[in-house]
Amino acid sequence: MTGAEPHLLVVDDDARLRNLLQRFLAEQGFRVTAAQDAVAARQALHSMAFDLLVLDVMMPGESGLELTERLRRDGHEVPILMLTAAGAPDDRIAGFEHGADDYLAKPFDPRELALRIRTILKRAAPATPPSLPLAPVQLGPHWFDPERGELRGQDGTHRLTGGEAALLTALARRAGEVLTREEIAAALGTPEAGERAIDVQVTRLRRKIEPDPREPRFLQTVRHRGYVLRPGT
Repeated sequence: MTGAEPHLLVVDDDARLRNLLQRFLAEQGFRVTAAQDAVAARQALHSMAFDLLVLDVMMPGESGLELTERLRRDGHEVPILMLTAAGAPDDRIAGFEHGADDYLAKPFDPRELALRIRTILKRAAPATPPSLPLAPVQLGPHWFDPERGELRGQDGTHRLTGGEAALLTALARRAGEVLTREEIAAALGTPEAGERAIDVQVTRLRRKIEPDPREPRFLQTVRHRGYVLRPGT
């Protein structure tokens, strides 16, 4: 966290919605900075630290998807919640593919937005150690520490988004057990996420932990059931 009040960056070209969200989220105890497009968002990111971005998919110029992809490529790990058009499942899937942590379809109740933001921030925060800490798990040349949400290899620490770390932690806590997509969604705090959305997040994670993501050794699919994490050398 950047401070006592989580600092949010709200990016939307709709001035009315942007101002509404800025006022509402401030009333909910968040510190809020607003930007009207990707250019203004990037300027804000260069000058301030944020705990989470609320980012509209459809914006003139650089879209929210393009901005998300570029931020992830540049190493930004800040959680991102995408605002998508109602009835646009392709946008939601694309958001996960580009590195978003969650989505919310317009129109929405601002109270649900605040709830989702808190869920993501809680998920991204360092976990309170349980009575029996979970030991790091080996995934070939990598070691994942569930307590820290860190993936380490011989060449140092590999970047994981908050969603990727939460997904790998959920799987590591039940290593060797098959988790259904519904169980994974619940563990991630997004019980309404569809099967395709979970599949996309698994695909993204495999790119970081598997020698060959097309032939996964560690994060395996169990047909008609779900996924299982099988640590090993």
